[in-house]
Amino acid sequence: MKTWMAVALMALSAGALAGEAASMRDGALVDAQGMTLYVFDKDAAGSGRSVCNQACAALWPPLLAAADDSAPAGFSRIRRDDGQAQWAYQGKPLYRFAKDGKPGERAGDGFKEVWHVAR
Repeated sequence: MKTWMAVALMALSAGALAGEAASMRDGALVDAQGMTLYVFDKDAAGSGRSVCNQACAALWPPLLAAADDSAPAGFSRIRRDDGQAQWAYQGKPLYRFAKDGKPGERAGDGFKEVWHVAR
């Protein structure tokens, strides 16, 4: 199957994820504005919590979930220390990187060897 066709099928099967908050583009999860989403190695998958709070969350804003959003397969909500709901994918909380200036940028990938593009 041609690469573009495989990518298109994957995008269609992923569809708009997490209440349209995230989708798959070019092999990475992105938010509704096309900004790359990241995971943090220090977050334990499936723990239901984020260890990136306060100053960390200023540089790595969490992908917040609305109370009425439904979670499709692979997605879940966690409760942050500040009480807000955050999306997680495969048990890992999702974040943006404040230094990504435009859709598709991935400047946070590999940051301090603990931040990675969500896939």
